[in-house]
Amino acid sequence: MSFESEMGSDVENCNITANGVISREIGEINLAYMLLAQKLVKQDRAEAMFRLGVGRELADLLANMSLSQIVKLAASNFLLCSFRLDDRPMFAVVGEGKEPALQQAHMSILMAARQAQAQAQAPMRGASAA
Repeated sequence: MSFESEMGSDVENCNITANGVISREIGEINLAYMLLAQKLVKQDRAEAMFRLGVGRELADLLANMSLSQIVKLAASNFLLCSFRLDDRPMFAVVGEGKEPALQQAHMSILMAARQAQAQAQAPMRGASAA
């Protein structure tokens, strides 16, 4: 066996091991996220819907999932949560160096505005699909 083929084999084995570790870590994040999401929904549905960025239907689904359903869903190798700081204004708030309380208030205002905008656009999408 040549040096190049040995190196290629080692790199491939390393990638398989790394992918296994990453998949396990994603599963752990998913489980923690789903358990937290369900806890939030059960404690205060309206606040959870705002914090999680989900609608009433998904909040109801989360609240009623069994532990075994959550564990099965969490086992996916795809992240179930996603970044909501996906635009420049959101990242700018974090990097401004403001007082933490002011930063949190600013972020809450931006998130509320984004959610209100999404809700306003939802009926328009439904009307165009009809």
